[in-house]
Amino acid sequence: MDYVAQFRREIEAFDAAIRTASLEAGNDGVALVPSCPGWSMADLTFHLGSVHRYVTAVIAERHQQQPEPVDPSYLNLPPVRANWPHPENTPHRGPLPPDLVEWFGEGATALANLLATRDPAEQVWTWSREQSVGFWQRMQTIEAAVHRWDAENAIGTPGPMDRNLAMDAVTHTFEVMAPARRARRKAPPGAGERIRFRQSDGSLIWIVQTDPDEVLLNAGSGCCDVELTATASDLMLFLWHRIPLDALEVRGDDSLLDRYFKLVPPL
Repeated sequence: MDYVAQFRREIEAFDAAIRTASLEAGNDGVALVPSCPGWSMADLTFHLGSVHRYVTAVIAERHQQQPEPVDPSYLNLPPVRANWPHPENTPHRGPLPPDLVEWFGEGATALANLLATRDPAEQVWTWSREQSVGFWQRMQTIEAAVHRWDAENAIGTPGPMDRNLAMDAVTHTFEVMAPARRARRKAPPGAGERIRFRQSDGSLIWIVQTDPDEVLLNAGSGCCDVELTATASDLMLFLWHRIPLDALEVRGDDSLLDRYFKLVPPL
């Protein structure tokens, strides 16, 4: 799929949501983000904007190793930041500063333009096994979509994920996010649990087996302990801890789904 085009659509929708939140802010300030506990819309905006500028620096400077120590100048923050959120003091319940909104838009656009001009096969550092610009194109599109949903959900208008992106993101969750989450959280070993994820708005099926050291995708065609059926969008949102299990059709031992999230804990 065209990740860059989808990335642009997601950041435009995110921008629209935070501007709406700013207009609707009440006496208590900007809205909280229910799907990101402890964050307000201001915190979410600063987080995603910071990620965009970090990835831009990695790609633009062609880093082959993780930048360390990280020079905060890559954020290109304005010298005066009245009422801006601070990551160490959340949630930020003040108003959403207009210059924060503009800073986000400038950084998101710069990343989109950079991703559009680089060869996906170009080697750069990433936090995953795949070390390429293409990894960042895919990852940043998925992250932008998830946080777009977070922002829209906070103002009561969550739109579904693009179907093709959601299908890709479910696969990405098992192939990329699961190993990273298990390693980062030192997850316990799996015991061979088998879960089938079935797409209701298409024909894809993902079979996941939790072996001692890894999560195996499409591990054979044998019986599964539990099966989940939903649209690709809802499967993606469930795997990203955005919607509850009762939004999906479940057959089998649903207690294994709690077990799955212990084996693949959220970041």
